[in-house]
Amino acid sequence: MRNLGGGMGDMGKIMKQAQQMQAKLLEAQNELASVEVQGTSGGGLVKITVTGKHEVKSVTIAKEAVDPEDVETLEDLVLAACRDAISKANAVAQGKMNDATGGMPIPGMDKMF
Repeated sequence: MRNLGGGMGDMGKIMKQAQQMQAKLLEAQNELASVEVQGTSGGGLVKITVTGKHEVKSVTIAKEAVDPEDVETLEDLVLAACRDAISKANAVAQGKMNDATGGMPIPGMDKMF
């Protein structure tokens, strides 16, 4: 019976740690809403700012990037800046996730951010 009691204490400790990790993850998610990163392309001709939750906050296009005869290039620049911003937001989210979990990989966690 003694081992059973010790095992239950360990289970309580594990549950407490899981609750603490859950609280840290929730805090990390809330922080991501206020974090902003900027993606750029064309040497800064196009800039896109997104939050850590991938919400687009602003798009800036330099006049030099606008050529009515070559819209396709501008489209490519916007797409590249968007991809850059999302990549940076993913890196920030991954860092916050690692901080919250102590680096412990948790399946499906990458879809939370």
